[in-house]
Amino acid sequence: MYELAQASGGSYYVESPAKIGLVRLDGDEVCLIDSGGDKDAGRKVRQILDANGWRLRAIYNTHSNADHIGGNQYLQRQTGCRVYAPAIECAFTARPVLEPSFLYGGYPFRELRRKFLLAPDSDAELLTAEALPEGFEMIPLPGHFFNMVGFRTGDNVVYLADCLSARETLDKYQIGFIYDVAAYLETLEMVKRLSAALFVPAHAAAAEDIAPLAQYNIDKVHQVAGRVLEACRDPACFEVILRRLFQGYGLNMNFEQYVLVGSTVRSYLSWLKDRGEVQAGFEDSMLLWSRA
Repeated sequence: MYELAQASGGSYYVESPAKIGLVRLDGDEVCLIDSGGDKDAGRKVRQILDANGWRLRAIYNTHSNADHIGGNQYLQRQTGCRVYAPAIECAFTARPVLEPSFLYGGYPFRELRRKFLLAPDSDAELLTAEALPEGFEMIPLPGHFFNMVGFRTGDNVVYLADCLSARETLDKYQIGFIYDVAAYLETLEMVKRLSAALFVPAHAAAAEDIAPLAQYNIDKVHQVAGRVLEACRDPACFEVILRRLFQGYGLNMNFEQYVLVGSTVRSYLSWLKDRGEVQAGFEDSMLLWSRA
């Protein structure tokens, strides 16, 4: 873990729970694509930088989930590097309490204010095309989170952030986090058509051909949507629907899974309602969902 692997040319990645991209720039300067989940991840990256005599110019965050920005503060304080994040992700990166607040739908209680969902603040700047290193291309990857992006480097390596998950991860956890189901499916269809020397997803093995894994993720979305529809077989409130899904998949409920899977299930319900496949109405002061 936290070993440096060469993707192609000056493009590398650090094996970690959420892969960290590392790209050589001019001279001894490098940039990172994301920074890992916490201070310890940042410290391990710093050790790699020091061992190779590299200076960190900037961190380019793909999105603002805590496991991708958790090392920002440590590295920024240690090296003086700049931190960039796209669109609304920049606000979440600068004020990370927004993530657990968004997921919970209110002020997050103590168990949700831990590093799994709440990263340290970082001095983030808005990511624009002008802020990118020469040869970099920013690739919009909406769906998983608000304005997630990936990057293509001059070595034709594409860093895909969280737009897809490994087969074994999907088979184990079943319901991967999604903010916008329609946008997510469109992103995966686009990713299927991409070509690159190497694709580096954050939560799956690097691969030269990403299309089969993208299709597996697409199929899983439709499978989960079918389970959500089945959970709406009779009028039910959200908590009952969530319980049916957890029990049906044999998942374990905890605070983190409650907000992550719960937020995702709400996104599925919104998508299905917009498609006319479920309907919602109020009865006895409860919002009930049912198949249309």
